[in-house]
Amino acid sequence: MFSEEILVNYRAHETRVALVQQGAVQELHIERAATRGLVGNIYVGKVTRVLPGMQSAFIDIGLERAAFLHVADLWQSRAHGQPTLPIEKVLYEGQPLLVQVLKDPLGSKGARLATQISIAGRLLVYLPQDPHIGVSQRIGDEADRTALRQRLQAVLPEDEKGGYIIRTSAEDADEDEMRADVSYLRKRWQQILDASRERPAPSLLYQELSLGERVLRDLLTESTSAILVDDPAELARLREFAKDYSPAVLGKLRAYTGERPIFELHNIEDEIERALSRRVDLKSGGYLIFDQTEAMTTIDVNTGGYVGGRNFDDTVFRTNLEAAHAIARQLRMRNLGGIIIVDFIDMASHEHREAVLQELRRALANDRTKTSVSGFTSLGLVEMTRKRTRESLAHLLCEPCPVCHGVGQVKTARSICYEILREIQREAGQFNPREFRILASQEVIDLFLEEESQPLASLGDAIGKPIALQVESSYGQTVYDIILT
Repeated sequence: MFSEEILVNYRAHETRVALVQQGAVQELHIERAATRGLVGNIYVGKVTRVLPGMQSAFIDIGLERAAFLHVADLWQSRAHGQPTLPIEKVLYEGQPLLVQVLKDPLGSKGARLATQISIAGRLLVYLPQDPHIGVSQRIGDEADRTALRQRLQAVLPEDEKGGYIIRTSAEDADEDEMRADVSYLRKRWQQILDASRERPAPSLLYQELSLGERVLRDLLTESTSAILVDDPAELARLREFAKDYSPAVLGKLRAYTGERPIFELHNIEDEIERALSRRVDLKSGGYLIFDQTEAMTTIDVNTGGYVGGRNFDDTVFRTNLEAAHAIARQLRMRNLGGIIIVDFIDMASHEHREAVLQELRRALANDRTKTSVSGFTSLGLVEMTRKRTRESLAHLLCEPCPVCHGVGQVKTARSICYEILREIQREAGQFNPREFRILASQEVIDLFLEEESQPLASLGDAIGKPIALQVESSYGQTVYDIILT
């Protein structure tokens, strides 16, 4: 097992985490304060208004706008199989109420609430009000579902009155890991209960874990040698969290005191840029091309300038082996999920194909996110899947290009010239202006003045009207206007 370091770059507006293995970045996690949201937060709120006609209520949880609670999200009204009671029979104005945010406030609407509390752990979701053990629907095999329930029941304390949902991440967990997660979740719930008795309504009782805290909960393994944090206040918060819920981690939490910014270590800033690029160069001279769509991600492997093998087959084989490692790392870095198609360079040898496939599976074995490789198809493509766990790095840091709208390409300046000529001809048949004035980008106007000057002059003669040109520096290549004067 390789030794790992976790680097935490904390600022009030943004937290960035890099998992580094043998000097190479394997995973990136980013959380921004502006988009963190309220979902999952638990409050003791105060009922400000009950609306029998809408079977809903407004709850003050300390935000600018009152939050909204519908009878369908009122756990007490349907507990223990009892018939659903009207909301006015359950709530009254001024009543303190323990609630959890289901949806963030949006526009003029307040947050949406529920009174059924759930607290997520690494392997389990705790339902303190509901003595029921459920299993994620993504675990389809009934024998696996039964075995997971039995494994969990074996580690539950005798005084447990709540229930749990077993997450897909628990499939490969042992009893010690489950027991640790149960202990963590019960401590969290007890802390919430204690706070609800001490604090007045409205008050925040529990906030979804920050990225730094989730690192201690989810990313730490036996091979993690150190967690370096570059902010003293964040380090103190993480130590406080670890002291209560994961004391074994305390020895690995350390302050980063280097003069260079922490993310300049191991060239992490450059790695982020590479992870946002469509092309990834390999050390041998080959390269990968990543194309991410709604339905799937495709990865194309190319030899590029690599000629290091003794013959072409050897060159292809070595490029594909290197690509297998790079692909596994880039999937983690970019956090790509769903269906993934890899187009390795064609290999004539069956042994070479199997060796590349095994190398890919071996490289993916270090990925904490579940992956499945189906092998080569009849077309020579490798089909695989990777579980979606969070937004991809590109979706988090980027937005569609306002020029190409995410297509990745734009019409050439010559195509735009011809499009303008066609449109002027259409308008000349409908209108009778004194002049047509073309407003376009520098590239398009330059083309009209040089290579496309003859078609422009011919059109002017044909319609019997002068055509003027004007550069608009703010226009992109595909933007233009035709002014009739």
